[in-house]
Amino acid sequence: MDVAAVTAIAPDAPLEKTTIRRRDTGPSDVLIEIEFAGICHSDIHHARGEWGRTIYPTTPGHEIVGIVREVGSEVTRHAVGDRVGVGCMVGACHECSSCEAGQEQECERGAVMTYGSPLPEDSVEGTTTQGGYSTHIVVEERMVVSVPEDLDPAAATPLLCAGVTMFSPLRQWNVGPGSKVAVIGMGGLGHVGVQLAVAMGAEVTVLSQTTSKRDDSLRFGAVEHYATAGDEGKQNLRNLTGTFDVILNTVSAPLPLDQFMRTLKPRGAMVEIGIPSEPMSLRAGSVTGGRKILTGSMIGGIPETQEMLDFCAEHGITAEIELIAADKINEAYDRVVRSDVRYRFVIDAKTF
Repeated sequence: MDVAAVTAIAPDAPLEKTTIRRRDTGPSDVLIEIEFAGICHSDIHHARGEWGRTIYPTTPGHEIVGIVREVGSEVTRHAVGDRVGVGCMVGACHECSSCEAGQEQECERGAVMTYGSPLPEDSVEGTTTQGGYSTHIVVEERMVVSVPEDLDPAAATPLLCAGVTMFSPLRQWNVGPGSKVAVIGMGGLGHVGVQLAVAMGAEVTVLSQTTSKRDDSLRFGAVEHYATAGDEGKQNLRNLTGTFDVILNTVSAPLPLDQFMRTLKPRGAMVEIGIPSEPMSLRAGSVTGGRKILTGSMIGGIPETQEMLDFCAEHGITAEIELIAADKINEAYDRVVRSDVRYRFVIDAKTF
């Protein structure tokens, strides 16, 4: 079926309205009528060719909430009329050790991403997968999660990427009551991460270049917000030496890692979530002293995504959003790059 969509046609061209082809609903597929699609910074990198591997035309969007309109004959998890979500992946082998462990994002044969992944030559959908900036999408049921009724569907949409991206490392590093967590960056990822860590019982501190978002940090549950830029920032980080069990770094820009590693407790972990395009350096002593850990994390598996949504429903956690029409996507992209949004853009799919 042909569906309305918004597509990037070249790295330096604005996104434009068009139509794309979706495959017929197969035995194990669900057809979803999209209600809302979130804008992630990854969409911008991909649409503008900043990662160097974009095949055009391409339809971004991997934060998707919608209603099931059709199910295949073998579908058992979802029914027509259910509100569901799709995140960063639409396929995996489901047979390797990673998939069997519920970590499809680490599929040993390669996860199929919601947009930009190669498709078979005989695919009716084109050469690569096409994402959620569209009215409908067909996805195998194993890659679809249920959106709890207690969550506002528009505000829950960014959780399909931002939510699980922050939830997964918090679970990995056993954050709970008594934990002291720092979140670097108060943006689309950071504001969700603060809420999640607080709900898990942690004492949360926000580390940001300035104090311009301090009131927001405290509103989301942080106990403190410190500036990290300039001489004041260096002093703040010195004062925080040995404070944190876990640091979640959401910033996609190089940081002075040694200064931040100093703020960890012995055996503490700093988790890289943002992906700078430039390399960062670290002195060996920053990890050997105190057996500290510098690690990374990327999204999460399907079971963990469902767990995250259920946790958010239980604790009343959603993203703070600005709902926009499809004709505002290009403007929204520019605003995201300028950090001029608090805190995520979500597109009303009725406007595609």
